[in-house]
Amino acid sequence: MPNLQNLEPSEPENFKNSSKKTKHFIMPLVFALLLATGIVIGYFYNFNTESVNTNETNNRSQYKNKINSLLDFIQMQYVDSVDINKLENKAIAKLLKGLDPHSDYIPAEDLKEINEPLEGNFDGVGIEFNIFNDTVRVVNPIPGGPSEKLGIKSGDKIIKVNSEIIAGKKISNKDVFKKLRGKSGSFVNVSIMRGGVNHLIEYKIERGKIPIYSIDVAYMLTKNIGYIKISRFAETTYDEYIKAFNHLSSKGMQKLVLDLRDNGGGFLKIAVQLADEFLTNGLHIVYTQGRTHPKKLYTATNSGGFESKPLTVLIDEGSASASEILAGALQDNDRATIIGRRSFGKGLVQDQVELNDGSAVRLTIARYYTPTGRCIQKPYSDNLDDYYNEEFERFKHGELYNADSMKLDKSKSYKTPAGKIVYGGGGIVPDVFIPLDSNKYSKNLNHLFYNGVLNNFAFEYTDKNRSQFLKEFSNANIFIANFKISNKEIDAMNLYLASKKLDKFKLNLTDKGLTLLLKALIGRNLFDKDAYFPIINSDDSFIKHAIEILDKQK
Repeated sequence: MPNLQNLEPSEPENFKNSSKKTKHFIMPLVFALLLATGIVIGYFYNFNTESVNTNETNNRSQYKNKINSLLDFIQMQYVDSVDINKLENKAIAKLLKGLDPHSDYIPAEDLKEINEPLEGNFDGVGIEFNIFNDTVRVVNPIPGGPSEKLGIKSGDKIIKVNSEIIAGKKISNKDVFKKLRGKSGSFVNVSIMRGGVNHLIEYKIERGKIPIYSIDVAYMLTKNIGYIKISRFAETTYDEYIKAFNHLSSKGMQKLVLDLRDNGGGFLKIAVQLADEFLTNGLHIVYTQGRTHPKKLYTATNSGGFESKPLTVLIDEGSASASEILAGALQDNDRATIIGRRSFGKGLVQDQVELNDGSAVRLTIARYYTPTGRCIQKPYSDNLDDYYNEEFERFKHGELYNADSMKLDKSKSYKTPAGKIVYGGGGIVPDVFIPLDSNKYSKNLNHLFYNGVLNNFAFEYTDKNRSQFLKEFSNANIFIANFKISNKEIDAMNLYLASKKLDKFKLNLTDKGLTLLLKALIGRNLFDKDAYFPIINSDDSFIKHAIEILDKQK
């Protein structure tokens, strides 16, 4: 299920353009390659031309002269005027894509935004928002951010920015970015409309560093089983993990479910640090090797905090790169039970080099190998469409529903120390397979969810009843334990559908998955992730299997 994470802004949850082949069931990142492609797990070396062989430099110079001569010729002789810089950028991007699926060119204007999730912060006012009926609505102020400190609340509507009216106009997320983001220490004035207040509330917000959290949630599933969901491997992830681990340990955690589903990766060093928390001193974690990069082996130290207690790891087709390094290290050392579906299959390491104009190149410089020696990079050829469509192919031939439909390269099999067979050449194959549940939600519910209608209703309903909700439920735990979806909410939902001329999708309490999903969405609008995840996870087949497995272990 999608969720609003601590980003500014959060995208409105509208799946109107989803594939027709997937619209009948909720499946978050089965076919999305956005997180998995181009994620850097490399070293960020400084560019150093002195280390390059002289002959190679001379050979490259010939090609460089050829490229420069061609660009000059185009600029002088082409029939129409040409933006030569734009053409050069296209040529570089095409050149890199001809190498492998993950080498890439990042234009200067995109670099900062792409780096922010890995750096763990950005400059801004610190809100999550969505745009509904041409109005920017605050979903949540980010804890500790400038907006929260000033008293901006969930449900607030931003009417003006720097005296310019933005409500009621066609405005995009990109427009809001431009108006609210800016350098730390700079100011922006916003005018807020709040329910129950009959005038605009004026705020002068000093922009600051806004954290981007990579741990979505950490809480206790049972009295002794903890749960930590990691969404990316950023600079701050290890510190976030230690904080979450210590918090759960204080609550009696003796066993752990580590959720890496839909985690597209990040930094290699963070994956190594996390693996070290679970592996005893001297065990191999991963090694990297490339044509000009000698084998580099990473091993566990004696600093781990959870080296022997029961552990399960959840993965799926959206788990890639650094996620696969961590899952592979734990699987190959017989340390954890891997639960879910075959992971993405990214075994290439990129180094990012910034160029003089502020753009950057991510170049594949090595492959990584799990402790048994397997490279889990899935095959690719000159036809990158096949590579990008591979996840959809898994769906078409039934792999997401049946483990027997998995296409495994039996020639790339390896043995763990305990004798378990593991495979390379196409992702991490789980120890326990969990099929996709295409019948978890009714057809009408799926349609309303994918088109953003259910989310919009939940936001509107929560906003109208926020005071009463907070009076009755003072925190997430009380809400989770006591709130139940009743005919009151269903009747309000159906009136909302009628107002949108969507009567044919009328819902009732018996619609499969409705009460759970609607409760989770309302809970998220009141208490963010502290309510959303525990509610939505209560009917999660991955987590149910993890609990069953851990309950049998001492």
